[in-house]
Amino acid sequence: MNEIEIIEHIWIEMSDGVRLSAKIWLPVNAKNAPVPAILEFIPYRKRDAYALRDHANHAWMAARGYACIRPDMRGHGDSEGIMLDEYSPREQQDAVEVIEWLAKQKWCSGNVGMMGLSWGGIASMQAAIKQPPALKAIIPVGASLDRYYDDGGYLMGGYPGQGLGWGGVMFGYCIRPPDPEVVGDLWRDMWFDRLEKTPMFAEKWLTHQLRDETWKQGSVCEDFDKIKVPVLGVSGWNDCWPNTMIRLLENINAPCRVVSGAWAHVYPNLGGPGPMIGFLQLALEWWDHWLKGIENEIMNEPAFVAFLQDSHNPDPNPSERPGRWIGETGSPTQNVSIKRYKMGPGALFEKNCETTGFANICSPLSIGLKTGEYMPISGSAELPQDQSADDALSVCFEDKQLTAPLDLLGTPNLYLRASSDFSCGLIAARLCDVAPDGTSTLISYGVLNLKQRNGRETLADLTPGENVDVVIRLNDIGWSLKPQHKVRLALSSQLWPMAWPVAERATITLDLAHCYLDLPVRDANAAGEIKTPFGPPVTADPLVHEILLPQEASRHTHSDIEKGEIVYEVKFDGGKTKFEATGLTYGSNNSQKYTIVEGDPLSACIEYQSGFSFLRDGWDIRTESELITTCDASSFILKGRIAGFENDQQVFVRNWDVKIPRVVF
Repeated sequence: MNEIEIIEHIWIEMSDGVRLSAKIWLPVNAKNAPVPAILEFIPYRKRDAYALRDHANHAWMAARGYACIRPDMRGHGDSEGIMLDEYSPREQQDAVEVIEWLAKQKWCSGNVGMMGLSWGGIASMQAAIKQPPALKAIIPVGASLDRYYDDGGYLMGGYPGQGLGWGGVMFGYCIRPPDPEVVGDLWRDMWFDRLEKTPMFAEKWLTHQLRDETWKQGSVCEDFDKIKVPVLGVSGWNDCWPNTMIRLLENINAPCRVVSGAWAHVYPNLGGPGPMIGFLQLALEWWDHWLKGIENEIMNEPAFVAFLQDSHNPDPNPSERPGRWIGETGSPTQNVSIKRYKMGPGALFEKNCETTGFANICSPLSIGLKTGEYMPISGSAELPQDQSADDALSVCFEDKQLTAPLDLLGTPNLYLRASSDFSCGLIAARLCDVAPDGTSTLISYGVLNLKQRNGRETLADLTPGENVDVVIRLNDIGWSLKPQHKVRLALSSQLWPMAWPVAERATITLDLAHCYLDLPVRDANAAGEIKTPFGPPVTADPLVHEILLPQEASRHTHSDIEKGEIVYEVKFDGGKTKFEATGLTYGSNNSQKYTIVEGDPLSACIEYQSGFSFLRDGWDIRTESELITTCDASSFILKGRIAGFENDQQVFVRNWDVKIPRVVF
């Protein structure tokens, strides 16, 4: 164990003159015996919002012989500049320049690794694509590969209500002030520059409704072949981006290992669902091998370590999930084969038999409220609830009760021959595990806007009544169904608020003779079970802080029967935390409100609000942001507002009111 020092702030100047503020956890002997550096590059504020999480991981790693660095991205925290979009070319260039700066420091051996959760994981893969010589290995955690298909803008072909919320959150993040203790008297000018120049991100994202160059830029899947450094991918089946691990194994030519657990959008040593793991010990082995040249067993382990979740009752909270760990040599694996289910009225058939019949799908607009959050993080009832109520309002197909366990590992695909009675239509598919008592647990889901059946880059209008063949890719899964349980496929024409309703309440008709479901079934007799693949979760001792106001969260649904209106509200108060090292008290809160009138797809309305506060003797700042999205038959209507407050007096306000044509959605 090394004694460490913490450098709260250091400037790193970019090639265009903008300075990024960084925090460093440094082994004290590194100035005499240089060590490798580990970079985490995110916009989420190193001195307050993410200070506790950063310290938990980076102080632990620094004590084991690595310099860990956390810059604020430009336009965030104490860094200069303005963020005009996520994953911009300038942002990617900044990452490369930080890596080059690190390699030149006297305390750095010249070898750099890069890791991060979510944005930080994506940034690490984008940096690998740029191939800076000093970058030797990466660990992307809970990261997406395609900015359009499964990132915060669009979702598998349906515009997500919660993606719109991300746009509301983003400009709220960008308008927070720098700390005068770091930047001095310039803080107010920098703050107002952010308030005046930060865009309403959702406006740009919603303007580009097809997968055009806006989305291809920065999408890792466009440049798999340029990733030459070793990759250790980590993600969870309950994350919003469970598909990345298998895609990495299939497409990365460099040394690659991946781990898929039960977790949501969290570091797996810091959050659940469990089992949580010793992520930091795993990362240390990776860094020791690739950054220090230590011969260890990290590359002798299975290429794909996956947790197969056993059948369990639906639980929206991140509790421990039952299951077992298995190891595979890669993906695809010889232990997994595709099992095809034919579809007949109400039934799935394993046998290769002829099926006939038709099924009409015209769902209530409020179906989907039990599906859970798109990006589960906080742990407050964000995961899927019992699907039975939504199943009852869907068109369902199910197999007979199982007589033996059914292990699933990989990507489910649904093939349909369908028609719509309008020139538009949407199909949502949910794969469920049905217990003997009728309880329905969500395994996976997928969404397809029928206008994008030929690809996300193209628009293909529907001719009412004319059959089209479509494929719906569901999220990747690792699951084991128990005997006496049943596989259920539930189809609906809505999944609110996961997918924004199309303009017409279309009826989708399926020709069942040409419909089938492919499931990735793992051989029940295959070897590879691993009893304890990882150590226990560990972190550094907490950063010294005081909780002045604890976190509090709530979510509930209520309806107005007379109006036919259903309202789903989520509120999260992040509380207030005082940090001893900086003397700063930081607070946050946000709310989501989803409203829809049954029978009227044009009634959809989403409201997002967020607020942040910063308090120190003589310094009292607060920011607010709001985004309200509605629609009519031809347009989306976005109303946005940001505001700044100093000593509880409003000193800035800015409003948006824009209409954007509905091209696809």
